[in-house]
Amino acid sequence: MTKDLLEKKINDGSARIGVIGLGYVGLPLIVEFCLKGFEGVGFEVDENKVSDISAGRSYIVDVPSENVAKCVSAGKLSATTDFGRLADCDVIVICVPTPLRKTKDPDMSYIITAGEEIQKYLRTGQMMILESTTYPGTTDEVLLPMFEAKGFNIDTDFLLAFSPERVDPGNPQFQTHNIPKVVGGVSKDSTDVAALLYSKIVDTVHPVSSARVAEACKLWENTFRAINIGMANEMARLCKTLGIDTWEVVRAAATKPFGFMPFYPGPGIGGHCIPLDPHYLSWKARQHGFDSQFISLAEQINSGMPAYVVKLVSTALNDVKKAVNGSKILILGVAYKKDIDDMRESPALSIIDLLRSRGAELSYHDPFVDEVTFDHAYTIGDGEPLRSSQLTDDLIKGSDCVIICTEHSEVDYGRVCELASLIVDTRNALPEDMRNGSKAKIVRL
Repeated sequence: MTKDLLEKKINDGSARIGVIGLGYVGLPLIVEFCLKGFEGVGFEVDENKVSDISAGRSYIVDVPSENVAKCVSAGKLSATTDFGRLADCDVIVICVPTPLRKTKDPDMSYIITAGEEIQKYLRTGQMMILESTTYPGTTDEVLLPMFEAKGFNIDTDFLLAFSPERVDPGNPQFQTHNIPKVVGGVSKDSTDVAALLYSKIVDTVHPVSSARVAEACKLWENTFRAINIGMANEMARLCKTLGIDTWEVVRAAATKPFGFMPFYPGPGIGGHCIPLDPHYLSWKARQHGFDSQFISLAEQINSGMPAYVVKLVSTALNDVKKAVNGSKILILGVAYKKDIDDMRESPALSIIDLLRSRGAELSYHDPFVDEVTFDHAYTIGDGEPLRSSQLTDDLIKGSDCVIICTEHSEVDYGRVCELASLIVDTRNALPEDMRNGSKAKIVRL
């Protein structure tokens, strides 16, 4: 039986682990397996990533290069563009992107392509695990038929499961090994073996009854965040209207030890998961005639925040008798969250795009992002690429407005407060004592 064979290989450490997609999810995962003594083969279409890994270099903030080098030099980790090597793997984990189409429907092309590559080289005795976020039913309805079409049977010839990734880029406290892993197979054998596999690298594994439950779990987690961030953003706008300090209200509410969890407003939501995952759930709901109103409302509020920030900027400039058109505006931080280089769906891109469409002269500083192109967000136009500027005194002084979009730790906000004339702080990056000592006009959400 496939289960018995794989359990033996996993327990004695001889199972060869293949990971398709070596990005923010796949690279940390395969390095974790290799550090625990398993042999890992990473599959990529990007030759630059293959070259970096082969040279022992990491391109992911959360994965130290020394760990990659250690695994490569020990002969445990290799990377390749040759998908024929899938036949040599006992376990294949799919960690490919799952973006949205321009219509905001799920784009399953990466999963399907990965499935087709596996199908070409599928042999008996393998287990496939999908980690890419997707709608409930994908593992059963998309991948299972592809492998069965080759004449193979679940349990007898292969195993198949879903285990949602829970990567939080830039979080030093929670990484692959100490984030609980949810696992759901298309069969009991699949669940059991997948849970055993992850138990070798993760402190806590939580098996569930099916792949559908595991798929829905991931979407529930991130939809929960999207909806609550949407509420925080709406409350921020309401507090602004009422002349109340939003951040003081949140701090006060957070003192309640039960029944409240603090969420914070911002210029919008970014990253691969929070802006996209609710759309996967609402899309699936529509297929069954269900109208997910909470999800739609939260998306409407969150996606409107970049335009709201631009409105704050416009009003603040108007108060000092300046127009957006022709103003020099400096953006501090373009990554979607602090202290990482990930720009996927970053609200800063939409803010830049909206301001440029109104005639503003834009520059930005981000210690993690050298260049910005405008294929990372749903914006109103493409725009010319921008390169990060050095944060000089002259740049700050010469800007008509400074917008803090991402509160990177490396930025000297005291110097910004000292030199800038107008600051729009969307992240509450400026503490009260810094604001009180500043000559700048400061506008906060």
